[in-house]
Amino acid sequence: MSRRVVVIGGVALGTKAACRVKRIDPTTHVTLIDKDDYISYGGCGIPYYVSGDVADHTALQSTAYHMVRNEEFFKTIKGFEALVTGTLVTRIDREAKVVWAKGKDGVEKSYPYDKLVIGAGSRTRDLGISGQDLANIHAVGNLEDAMEIKKLVAAGQVEKAVIVGAGFIGLEMAEALADMWGIETSVVEIGDQIMPGFVGPQMAHMAQRSMEENEVNFYLGETVKGFEGDEGAVQRVITDKRTLEADLVIMAVGIQPNGELAREAGLEVGPTGGIVVNERLETSDPDIYAGGDCIELNHAVSGKPGVYPLGSLANRQGRVIGTNMAGGSATTEAPVGSFVVKLFDKSLAGSGLTLKGAEAAGFDAISVSMCQLDRAHFYPEKELMFLELVVEKATKRVLGIQGFAGSGDAMVGRINAVAATLKYKPTILDISNLEFAYSPPFSSAMDIVNSLANVADNAVDGLLHSIPLATFEGLWEEGDCVFIDCRERPDSTPFCEKFPGKWNSIPQGEIKHRLDEVPKDKLVVLVCNTGVRSFEAQINLREMGITNTVSVQGGMATLKTWGAKVTQ
Repeated sequence: MSRRVVVIGGVALGTKAACRVKRIDPTTHVTLIDKDDYISYGGCGIPYYVSGDVADHTALQSTAYHMVRNEEFFKTIKGFEALVTGTLVTRIDREAKVVWAKGKDGVEKSYPYDKLVIGAGSRTRDLGISGQDLANIHAVGNLEDAMEIKKLVAAGQVEKAVIVGAGFIGLEMAEALADMWGIETSVVEIGDQIMPGFVGPQMAHMAQRSMEENEVNFYLGETVKGFEGDEGAVQRVITDKRTLEADLVIMAVGIQPNGELAREAGLEVGPTGGIVVNERLETSDPDIYAGGDCIELNHAVSGKPGVYPLGSLANRQGRVIGTNMAGGSATTEAPVGSFVVKLFDKSLAGSGLTLKGAEAAGFDAISVSMCQLDRAHFYPEKELMFLELVVEKATKRVLGIQGFAGSGDAMVGRINAVAATLKYKPTILDISNLEFAYSPPFSSAMDIVNSLANVADNAVDGLLHSIPLATFEGLWEEGDCVFIDCRERPDSTPFCEKFPGKWNSIPQGEIKHRLDEVPKDKLVVLVCNTGVRSFEAQINLREMGITNTVSVQGGMATLKTWGAKVTQ
């Protein structure tokens, strides 16, 4: 008798697991059940469908060879014996090894299994806000949601949109609405920065400023209290600080794993609400597997449990599950949380822990940041790239990296290179010596990642004393200090003329011969374009016995991108 496999959920994890087991053992009897009508679509492509970059929703369901992954595709091409859409699984009877599900007709049917896969996904958190049932308030949980949003904007019914939440989906949807459709778009975030938990405040601020230049409004540190409308449709968003007009509201306030079905079946569910699995993606019942958004995994760096709603991860997990259901012994690894988000002509990416995340996990850590050209300085086409590295001070272990740049592909390549090493607990030296393919059209001879590790090494060893941009801003406003521009005069002169007596010019090559111009009784803030010459000046001054100095991380290039007042 052939093996009977029932799969709950048909987006990424479920279909991948089912296809994999059928490839290895074509005799397997596969039944796939999903509560929605549309299956096997690229959920991460939804913002680009809404924006119009992806013209039709069927493109999100299509294979690379232009076949639409619908019920007929999985039955005729992949050999599924049954694919049941629009059907909600109501319970799992582990003792009888039966799944019960209710279709649109209200009739409940049973589906027996030998092996069961739970790929139930996740849902947008329900905040219980007054008025949240008004029309034109949408989550972006599935393809149907996206189609409703696209229908509204394409019909010209949306002039003003409010997005609640400044995470991945919130920012991507903000770009989709503001860029292609020209909709007045506002983002309300309860935290004090965008992408909370994923990047540090410096990268977040630069990314936010870039989006504001593309006419997206941000209201940080605000809580949505309610929605108001007329004739059943939303028209106003009420926060604790203001009222915003809105024809469309998108709830992007984070996700909740759909772990209730597993909990009710007696399976172990973790503190995040996600299903607990082992490295083989088996639940506490070895005949039941789970993966994707509905499971809980321990972070490879922090060791803390988390939920990782990433389509790439779900696809890899689906292969592991399919292999194991067919008798294999595949395993998955703890995630490091790699991500990237496109924000108009810029990109924000990262992997591992932020400084705040590292401290919360118990590490005594620091972060350093820098900017450098993504290609050789003499190559005609180049852009500045901003990177931040988080390291443990005592061991010099690298804990995480984040980046912001216009050259998204180039920046993601750097993030991915470090991400691949994090599970091995790399040190600063490992990243300093990380080998990159080099040619002037693609990178510098000393790649920015190598340089970033060297900056971190100097900081941990006490050779470099630097300050982040927020500290610089405070010193500029109120500090009793002296600012010395270490660049050559054509670069420093405009600032000296604009801020006489406060901004001083001493090129790095001259500083050892002009010591009488360097105060000994107050803090000296050294600035250059990217931080290289100010660091050299700091070394020169230390050699001459002057130690009351700090260097600005990333220099003027970073201050300008960050929007420091001195550059306005």
